[in-house]
Amino acid sequence: MIGLDMTTEMLELARRNAADAGVTNVEFVQGYLEDIPMPDASVDVIISNCVINLAADKNVVLREAARVLRPGGRFAVSDVIADPEMDDATRADMSKWTGCIAGALTDAEYRAALTAVGLVDVEVTETHRVHFHATAAIVRARKPDPRTRPDTLDTEPPDGKVRCRTRGGRERRWA
Repeated sequence: MIGLDMTTEMLELARRNAADAGVTNVEFVQGYLEDIPMPDASVDVIISNCVINLAADKNVVLREAARVLRPGGRFAVSDVIADPEMDDATRADMSKWTGCIAGALTDAEYRAALTAVGLVDVEVTETHRVHFHATAAIVRARKPDPRTRPDTLDTEPPDGKVRCRTRGGRERRWA
């Protein structure tokens, strides 16, 4: 497990919390979401809590996330989602940035941005209201794995029978 933060203070706090909890399988790295100090395709899961909406260029952040995710890797973040009705003045109001409201993407913008960087199975699940024009949400996506054959997934056989192969190669059928 690797924790990433841009500030020394947060990294020190994370190290203390890990030590207090007896967690030893974690490494903390200083860096920026816009330039993650990890090799391509080296991360299984990205988890973030209400940070991406604070980034000035979310497209760069999401492109970096897609870069470091391994094929089949998961993206799961909690973030603020702007209602489509949120006016441009509120979205740009610097005093709203401290409340994590300004800068938030809409559901459609988040979906489009994640799709644009190559992630699939994008889900945005709103959890609760945090502002008149914004909600907290869980945003999930996955980096496709070229080793899987998406054309064979979620399809029904022509005869309507479900089939699978056991590890030994024997075909099983259910009506």
